[in-house]
Amino acid sequence: MTTVLATAVLLVTAGCSSDDGEEPNTGGTSATSSTKPEASPDGGTEESAPPAKGSVKVVRTVTEGLNSPWGLAPLPEGGLLVSSRDEGTITLVDEKTGKKTELGEVPGVSPAGEGGLLGIAISPDYASDHMIYAYFTSESDNRVVRMLYDPEKPSGEQLGAPDTIVRGIPKGTNHNGGRLAFGPDKMLYATTGERYEGPLAQDKKSLGGKILRMTPDGEPAPGNPFGDSLVYSYGHRNVQGLAWDTKQRLWASEFGQNTWDELNLIKPGGNYGWPDVEGKEGRSGFVDPVAQWRTEDASPSGVAIAEGSVWMAGLRGERLWRIPLEGTKPSADPQAFLTDEYGRLRTVVSAGGDKLWLTTSETDGRGSPEKGDDKLLELEVK
Repeated sequence: MTTVLATAVLLVTAGCSSDDGEEPNTGGTSATSSTKPEASPDGGTEESAPPAKGSVKVVRTVTEGLNSPWGLAPLPEGGLLVSSRDEGTITLVDEKTGKKTELGEVPGVSPAGEGGLLGIAISPDYASDHMIYAYFTSESDNRVVRMLYDPEKPSGEQLGAPDTIVRGIPKGTNHNGGRLAFGPDKMLYATTGERYEGPLAQDKKSLGGKILRMTPDGEPAPGNPFGDSLVYSYGHRNVQGLAWDTKQRLWASEFGQNTWDELNLIKPGGNYGWPDVEGKEGRSGFVDPVAQWRTEDASPSGVAIAEGSVWMAGLRGERLWRIPLEGTKPSADPQAFLTDEYGRLRTVVSAGGDKLWLTTSETDGRGSPEKGDDKLLELEVK
């Protein structure tokens, strides 16, 4: 046992894997999770679980020829917006025909390493304000902006000038976070990384290594756990996925270092341990992940909720994970799909009911160019 513990310590301290978990590491290839059912946090009765085993069917390839796709956001009137990390552009994809129309380039984006134009989100008041929100890396920081979308203008000129609502998020070559999503409360949530400076994640005055919660204007949201602060949870290394279940609970995927990638249930004010804890350790004061994976099996990016399960896209793992839920716990072992079929998987978004949208990520500098440009897929899941 002493030898095993010493080896684990050496793995953590010897070096940090890339954001996508490319560095070699030791360990098994299976996911681990707790399978004990749990009542809902509000004290209600236990929630029913989906079947232990699920299925995934690729219904079709919606479109191809995408370059470094990162963010994915369905429009209320139809169509899917896709952000290109490296080109700094937002493209509208017709989900029926696959036709691509470039809305425009977002000014101020400075792509480098894992930075660039990352997450995008649609205003909860889109019907009246036509606002698109974006998270991007500039020359000096990471920031959140909003832009007016005018589909009546010519292709390439449909985005208005960006209005910066949050600036000063620490940037780095890696660990920039970047996921954006509006929650059921109509507040905007943003994930940030700690740019390889672990202590930033524990510093509640820093915006690095956090999940932020804000109003659509970029102000600290009412009810945030630390008063007049954007910080909603902390102790994160690099969160890449956000999704809410039917009980409005927030789930997030997170890159580990050399040992454990994580799926976390987010609690307001929760400390998720980084850099003091990686994976499940049961230490007082830290929130353990609900499930964990060896980094070679996951390196998780986007997450979505459908048919009672969390669906988690894997970059280095090149697979889609299904985690069936019963309340706040997995009801069965995580199950992998599409393993090595489409390469690196970046973003997964609910398409309603038993359908998902999924983007590949072979053109992000870590994929295999011989596999071609990136794709947007439609999936049917159970």
